[in-house]
Amino acid sequence: MKNSISCICYGLSKGNVFLRDQRKSTVVHSALNYDDEVSNMLHLLTLLVTTANPVAMTDNDAALAFWSKLSQHCGQAFEGQRVVARDDRPDLLEGDERLIVHFRECSPELLALPFHIGPPEGDWDRSRTWLYSWHGGQLELRHDHRLRSGEPDEDNTMYGGFSIGVGSASEQTFLYTGRTADDGSALGWRIEIVPGERYTYGTFSGDQWTWRLDFDLSQPLDELPPAPWGH
Repeated sequence: MKNSISCICYGLSKGNVFLRDQRKSTVVHSALNYDDEVSNMLHLLTLLVTTANPVAMTDNDAALAFWSKLSQHCGQAFEGQRVVARDDRPDLLEGDERLIVHFRECSPELLALPFHIGPPEGDWDRSRTWLYSWHGGQLELRHDHRLRSGEPDEDNTMYGGFSIGVGSASEQTFLYTGRTADDGSALGWRIEIVPGERYTYGTFSGDQWTWRLDFDLSQPLDELPPAPWGH
C-alpha cells in the first residue's frame, strides 16, 4: 500500500492544524476558520489518523521513557558487535571491525550518537551519526553521513523516519517511507535500550531483523572517541 496517506496530527491551536507528511518529512500547515463547526475539524483529524498506514500516534509516556533511557548514557561511549548480518545486499561491515557508539550530544530536543567503525587495519570510519529528535511525543531518527572533509555526503545523508505505533520504554520502531520491501513489507529501524545492559540499533523488514548491532552498556569505555567527521 505504497500510496496510502501517511500523516499524523502534529498540533492543534486556535483552529490551526499542523500536519506532518511522513512521506516528505515536512510540516504542512492547514488553517481552519476558528468559527467552523467543531465536527468538521474532528472529521478531518479522524480521517487523517484512520487512513494513515501504518503510522499512528505514539504514546507519549512510552516515547518519553525511551528518550529518558537513551539520555541516561550521555557522555559515555560503548563497544559493540554485529549480531545479524545482511543477506539481502552487501553488508557495511566485514564482521571483524571494532564498533563504538558515543552518546555525545544531548539536549531536550536532540540526541546525537556518532557510530565509529574501526577496521583491523587502516583508518577509522567516523562518517556516521545517529540523530534522535523529540517532537512532543513522537520521535524521529535521522542519519547524518559526512565525508572525510566534513562536508555532508549529499547522496546518502539525513534519511530516516518517524516512530510508529505505541512502542515501549525499551523499544521504538521508525518507519522508512521511501520504499517498501519487494514483498510489500514495511522497512525501517528498530532501536532497543536497556540502561546499563544493552543498546541495539538495527533495520527490519516486516517483523524480521535484517541487520543488527548490539552495544554493551555495562562497560563504558575509559577513552572517548574523537568527534565524528564534520562535528
